[in-house]
Amino acid sequence: MKPFEPFHAGGRGWRVIVDELVVMTRIGLYEHEHRAPQPVSIDASLRYRDMPNEARLIDYEAWCNRVTAYLQDKPHTRLLETLAVEIAALSFDEWPALDALTLSLHKPKIREGTKRLALELDWNRSDYDAWCAHQALAVSIA
Repeated sequence: MKPFEPFHAGGRGWRVIVDELVVMTRIGLYEHEHRAPQPVSIDASLRYRDMPNEARLIDYEAWCNRVTAYLQDKPHTRLLETLAVEIAALSFDEWPALDALTLSLHKPKIREGTKRLALELDWNRSDYDAWCAHQALAVSIA
C-alpha cells in the first residue's frame, strides 16, 4: 500500500480561498463616486507554488489585513480593472509562495436588478513577471 501523498505533480495543488472580503475604498469613474469611499467586495483564490508549510505560507489573515490596509489608504482609482492588477501585484510581491491567483471584484448594489456585477482577473507568476518587466520598461523609456 502506497502512503498518502497530499501534493503531487499531476494535481493542481493547494489554494487559500477568501470569500467576500469587503473593504471601503475610493473607486469609480463617475463624479459621485469621487466624493467618498465605497465598498468593494473581493473574492480570491490564492494557489500555492508548492506544498504549503510554515516557512512558505500564504497567511489568509495577513493577506486580508494587507489588502484592506492598502485599499483603505490609497488614492482614488477610476477602474476596478486597475484595482485588480494592483491587488494581484501586491500579492505576488509579498507572498513568494503564491503561484497563481484569481480575483473577483465587485461593488455591491451597483445596479438595480442584479445581485452582483463583477470583474475577474486570473494571473499566474509569469503574468506578474511580464507585468513587472513592462512596468520597468515604461519607466526606463520615460
